[in-house]
Amino acid sequence: MPLLAVDAGNTQTVLGLFGGAKLVEHWRLTTEPSRTGDELGVLWRTLLDVESLDGVCLGSSVPQLVHAYDQLVNRIHKRILVVGPGTRTGLRIGYDDPREVAPDRVANAVSAKERHGTPSIVVDFGTSTNFDIVSADGSFVGGVLAPGVETSMDALFARAARLFKVDFVEPATVIGTTTASALQSGLVYGFAGQVDAIVDRICGELGADAPAIATGGLAELIVPHTRTIEKIDPFLTLEGLRLIWELNQ
Repeated sequence: MPLLAVDAGNTQTVLGLFGGAKLVEHWRLTTEPSRTGDELGVLWRTLLDVESLDGVCLGSSVPQLVHAYDQLVNRIHKRILVVGPGTRTGLRIGYDDPREVAPDRVANAVSAKERHGTPSIVVDFGTSTNFDIVSADGSFVGGVLAPGVETSMDALFARAARLFKVDFVEPATVIGTTTASALQSGLVYGFAGQVDAIVDRICGELGADAPAIATGGLAELIVPHTRTIEKIDPFLTLEGLRLIWELNQ
């Protein structure tokens, strides 16, 4: 029976419907923290056959939504696994307080270990840009959290009266000849440079040339201009949730 993996982030929620190990369908939705279980139920029924589900694996960075998802899944009489402290992951968490690690970061590390080997670095372009590091022995050893692309640009627009929002697209040249193209250049090449600098320092501390894998909504925009990221795995987090679900059955 199908599994629904739910990655509920601060800005967007990604749903993945799995038939066994195969991702059959996926959706990317705006996260609305005030949604109730009933509202989520109405939304889900427009997307998929909820009665056919075996269960739901939820990784939520929005604590107030966990109750709503739990309420929904219990109402349709399905099983739910909420990834959090105490969940079996097969991964040793090297954080001083493992409870601080968000479930999407755990799922990323689990998935990277399984799909890309160790050591490895996951660069997740979300509300924040997360760097999650898996060591050679397969442990999650920590990471780096930086402001995300959209978050940074929103803050810039809010503080600078003469600037305005621009489309997130690659500019024709690095040197911008309009305000819009200058902003786009700063966004694309600024974040590409940030990624390369951080990945280089991570590899230096690891003492290994670890491959970097990108995921997240804006990976396709930034990654082509980086030197250190080897590939994009758009469904890395969903695959991690699937692996965690299987491990807990």
